[in-house]
Amino acid sequence: MNAAVIEKVFVQHYRPMCLYALHYVHDLDTSEDLVQECFCKLWEQSGRVHHEELTQAYLYRMLRNACIDFVRKNGARERGEQPSDLEGVLAEEACEEQAQKEARLWEAIDRLPDRCRKIFLMSKRDGMKHKEIAQVMGLSVNTVENQVIKALKRLRADAERIYHFFFG
Repeated sequence: MNAAVIEKVFVQHYRPMCLYALHYVHDLDTSEDLVQECFCKLWEQSGRVHHEELTQAYLYRMLRNACIDFVRKNGARERGEQPSDLEGVLAEEACEEQAQKEARLWEAIDRLPDRCRKIFLMSKRDGMKHKEIAQVMGLSVNTVENQVIKALKRLRADAERIYHFFFG
């Protein structure tokens, strides 16, 4: 397997895999580190792993094992913290599917125009009120409301396009 194949797989799966790992370790930096370690191991094994063997299931299994090892080594169970999957809240496939959905959502948010994205994230992610956003950004409350509505419309349109692509 060559570097171009690994790079393509990395670009395609990095974000969903980070979100998947986040369900186990509950820390974004740690989840990113674990995903990067998996890709380093993949690079080291590139002479032994053939492109046909490099399936999504293989990547996620490698990452799941790394996450479980991390949780065990860092004593999270002793502190009462348990990863969602180990509690039986999400099955492995459901967790993987959820991570991919989350990644598609973040990709759609990334495609929003800069100001629209910033306002949307301040509202939905940070929980700020429209009046607070307007004050911080020096805009009218009406403009903030319109930008949030614009973002939601675009995200719904993206979701519909994805749905029709797969099921339409």
